[in-house]
Amino acid sequence: MMKPIDVLIVDDHELVRRGLKLMFRSNERIRVVSEAGEGAAAIQEAIRTSPDVVLLDITMPNGLDGFLTVQALAEEVPSAKIILLTMHDEEIYIKRALELGVLGYMSKNSDPSQLSEGIESVFEGKRYYATSLTEEQMERIVLQKNNHPLLTRRELEIVRLSTLGYSHNEIGEKLGISPKTVENHKARIMNKLQMKHRHELVQYALKNHLIEMEG
Repeated sequence: MMKPIDVLIVDDHELVRRGLKLMFRSNERIRVVSEAGEGAAAIQEAIRTSPDVVLLDITMPNGLDGFLTVQALAEEVPSAKIILLTMHDEEIYIKRALELGVLGYMSKNSDPSQLSEGIESVFEGKRYYATSLTEEQMERIVLQKNNHPLLTRRELEIVRLSTLGYSHNEIGEKLGISPKTVENHKARIMNKLQMKHRHELVQYALKNHLIEMEG
């Protein structure tokens, strides 16, 4: 039997959270490990439970909306895949999600089978966007984004230290995080930059003045 996909549900409406939990109760593949009603609590719960996938609303109270929460989760729990589950279908929201490297974007009106399919796809590292934009429009946004990918401050520091030759253990010691977390960050960085080899990362670091060329 395959390992269940651990899911954290984040929405400021208790009825939505309760409905999602009921929906997933009959799905053996999906296990809800926790829930939160706003961004700060979501980050705490994600650190505590290390979910595989976070179902995250965009519009939330207390100053930490879905997009800010995405950025915080990328720093604190980089292994978690994110699906924005929202009523917003405007291009500006979808574009922002793509810029942030969010793998999933779905409507709250999605039927249960589509939502389960989205969770499984994102868990496997595939992009799953059920929006009004065509695949061609989304690819154009992704290509524009990849000309200047958005890395977090911590990701930029990991790129810098990695290209200077520090090991995962040494980077972890410098940043106060575990080697495994460094490894997860590195995988996310390579995915964001669409790179496979270290020499590509060195070129990126030089181009963006993260390290200086000697000689």
